[in-house]
Amino acid sequence: MASRLGAAASKSSLASAAQGRKFPTWETTWEYVRVLAVDRLGGDPEKTRQEWRDLWERARADSSPAGMGTVDGTQDEAPPFDAGTDPALPPRPAQRSRLLFYVVAAATMAVAGAVFFTLATKVLRNNPPPSEPMMSPAPVDNSEFVADVTYPDGSKVRPGSSFKKVWRIHNTGTVAWEGRFLARVNKSPCRSQEKVAIPSTAPGQTVDIAVRVKAPDRPGSCHIYWKMTDAQGRVLFPLKRGVFLDVQVGPS
Repeated sequence: MASRLGAAASKSSLASAAQGRKFPTWETTWEYVRVLAVDRLGGDPEKTRQEWRDLWERARADSSPAGMGTVDGTQDEAPPFDAGTDPALPPRPAQRSRLLFYVVAAATMAVAGAVFFTLATKVLRNNPPPSEPMMSPAPVDNSEFVADVTYPDGSKVRPGSSFKKVWRIHNTGTVAWEGRFLARVNKSPCRSQEKVAIPSTAPGQTVDIAVRVKAPDRPGSCHIYWKMTDAQGRVLFPLKRGVFLDVQVGPS
């Protein structure tokens, strides 16, 4: 401000204006206001200037009687008066002081606000608020039956024959299958392994699971059901229908 206004923005000039001893020039007042209203807050320069110019003109007009320094530091030539000699006259010195105080206070607040805004912007730029941690989605364990690779439902097998049943299953979850088994869950005339290991299967992959089965010597039906379990024998998808074998034993 001092580089732009010179003596108008000197320490003594600003102190006189702030203390009400000297009415500030329009240039000094505008520099106070412009810093925040235009430079910092992006207000329209012409509109803001006109509004504050009107306020400044009214304050200057009200401060023109004797006893108050003019904007250039000289004294008005109007003779002093005694407010007590005419009760109808208002106490103009008090009004002048209050109005001048409001103008200077508003300008001072504008500069203080600009300083605070600048400092706050620098602090936020150098110390951005911590970002919210990204929440990882909960793991999903799921499977889907794809097809009977061998011996589809209703196939016929000879009495006493041995054969291999193969299913294809898809890992549709986000959890890799490790240490899992297909475990038999019912009794049937056909004999088979009680459980078989499931090969390691990553999410999105399919796996073929084979079980050796021996048909009974007599004709009939064989129905065997299996469910997926972990190494401790806990059923992993209790609400899902398991895979199964459904063959007819008899002469081909």
